[in-house]
Amino acid sequence: QVQLVESGGGLVQAGGSLRLSCAASGSIFSISTMGWYRQAPGKQRELVAVITSGANTNYADSVEGRATIYRDNAKNTVYLQMNSLKPEDTAVYYCRRLAPSPSWGQGTQVTVSS
Repeated sequence: QVQLVESGGGLVQAGGSLRLSCAASGSIFSISTMGWYRQAPGKQRELVAVITSGANTNYADSVEGRATIYRDNAKNTVYLQMNSLKPEDTAVYYCRRLAPSPSWGQGTQVTVSS
């Protein structure tokens, strides 16, 4: 059973920064495409950033220039560094393995106060 465990969420003031972590179990992390999604209250879950096994990245327009997704294959961990946070970044952030063997983490709450 593949497990994804997020950490690093919390309460931060607007303009601040957070680093989210997602630790993955199993032996296929290095070949996995990993992503971060978020879901704000009353809204659909949306893709924030994705990183391929080759470390190619892509970002949602809403976070472009403020977010960095990166991975440490030795630690089976993918990170999302978020800077210049805005109140509209408030959401539950989910880690996802897109491929192979798609799976979701349980989510971590990020709250940005104005």
